[in-house]
Amino acid sequence: MTMYGSFPGARPRRLRTTPVMRRMVAETRLHPADFILPAFVLEGASEPVPISAMPGVVQHTRDSLKKAAAEAVAAGVSGIMLFGVPEESKKDAIGTPGTDPDGILQVAIRDVRAEVGDDLLVMSDVCLDETIDHGHCGVLDAQGRVDNDATLERYAEMAQVQADAGAHVVGPSGMMDGQVGVIRDALDQIGREDVAILAYTAKYSSAFYGPFREAVASSLQGDRKTYQQDPANVRESLRELALDLEEGADMVMVKPAGPYLDVVARVADAVDVPVAAYQISGEYSMIEAAAEKGWIDRDRAILETLTGIKRAGAQNILTYWATEVARKLG
Repeated sequence: MTMYGSFPGARPRRLRTTPVMRRMVAETRLHPADFILPAFVLEGASEPVPISAMPGVVQHTRDSLKKAAAEAVAAGVSGIMLFGVPEESKKDAIGTPGTDPDGILQVAIRDVRAEVGDDLLVMSDVCLDETIDHGHCGVLDAQGRVDNDATLERYAEMAQVQADAGAHVVGPSGMMDGQVGVIRDALDQIGREDVAILAYTAKYSSAFYGPFREAVASSLQGDRKTYQQDPANVRESLRELALDLEEGADMVMVKPAGPYLDVVARVADAVDVPVAAYQISGEYSMIEAAAEKGWIDRDRAILETLTGIKRAGAQNILTYWATEVARKLG
């Protein structure tokens, strides 16, 4: 005689039986509005320049950037984070192109706003690394160290010219102490209380930034360990979080995303402001490279990583796949 009582009464597999069942009970859902598209624009480019370390990503011309922005709008993407790459000859010790109203980033902001208006949040990178000859995120002192407070003065001016160009959101990414407060004051002083700050709250000194260095034609000498966070630490991120919120951050970010999902979760549990995470260049390139080798299913891997980032607590995700994935979800 069969002992029916020996079989399980609770069978979680019942909720996995069909695609429709799995969709209905899914706890985490991706939506096109979750995504922000990072984009690079190269000064003087006559055609898009492929980034060899990031297959499918380019340094845009002004025209191709406008097209990419329009495509993002059509796909339902929420924002575009702009990085300007000036001509090498224009880089100097203080990052002059970053505060020149006619610098490539400010020109790109005006271009994209003219193309899409308010249909896409135009976000801009407040950092000196793309515009400075030594490639660090700030100006150097006489001993060759990054000077925190002198850098803050440059960030304040950068935020003002970016706001004047039309940025909806500025993203200070240099990890200087006090950067959010100084930028908030600088924006308010010119009557731009409406411009939001997306704080790079927990930006780690990561090995996964490598392909990005090509994307922005970085001139970096040395490393950024004295200002970006140590990958070993998480309590430090919560301290940075408290400071950014006190200084007026409207949104906060963890970067990179994948290796720091625990940090994303801790930050998301601690705040009542939107939390973003940046799926960075190395995360992108690993999947593209493995897929090109036939080692993984590209589309499934992309969706799985993005779902994991959102499941950890990120409301918004910066990803180079933003428009592609938004189209598929739409």
